[in-house]
Amino acid sequence: PTCSGDVYVCPSPLHVGLVYNKFTNGACVAPQNCNFKGCGAYTGEMAVDQMVDMGMKWCLIGHSERRGEFGLPTPVESSELLATKCKYILEKGMKCIYAIGEPLPIREKGIDAVLAYCVEQLTPFKDILDPEKVVLAYEPVWSIGTGVTATPEQAQETHAAIRKWISENVSAACAEGIRIQYGGSANAKNAPELSACADVDGFLVGGASLKPEFAEIVAAIAQAKA
Repeated sequence: PTCSGDVYVCPSPLHVGLVYNKFTNGACVAPQNCNFKGCGAYTGEMAVDQMVDMGMKWCLIGHSERRGEFGLPTPVESSELLATKCKYILEKGMKCIYAIGEPLPIREKGIDAVLAYCVEQLTPFKDILDPEKVVLAYEPVWSIGTGVTATPEQAQETHAAIRKWISENVSAACAEGIRIQYGGSANAKNAPELSACADVDGFLVGGASLKPEFAEIVAAIAQAKA
């Protein structure tokens, strides 16, 4: 491995099968989605059973674009459905990256509204938040792909509020142990300052992951949390 932390990449479904066994530096491949139960008549879906057979260890669910940010006229994936997916992922021995976050109108109302929005997404997960197996990725929807990043103060305040809620509603041990990643226009320039925040434990990197600077982002969080 190139650092002491966990590093994974989330290719498109078309590319997962091409790269899942190509990394030699300890990085893992995490599909961007999965279905809610095993193999069967689920055309167009990816089964966790298949991921396990391919040796994959992580799966991402709940990205805001799966929750309706596509703009497609289809029902969004509910947090209850995502909890079902997470249970399926964990039952098969894999680990889950669960993305949560709020849109701009909620952010403009302040931290209490932001936390309430995130709590709605977390509540169905209360019984399955195992710090060893689940990573939270907080992604302020208003900053994804816009170039507008939450300030380190905003990120820290939100991460700390989420951790406090977990401590009060799940357990102090879970709150202390669970990793909360930041995922909104993270890049090599802002990674060191965000990494210095006590409650920012990593990144879910979007556009910058397609650039060489991705290595600098990994180095920044590894150095800050060493």
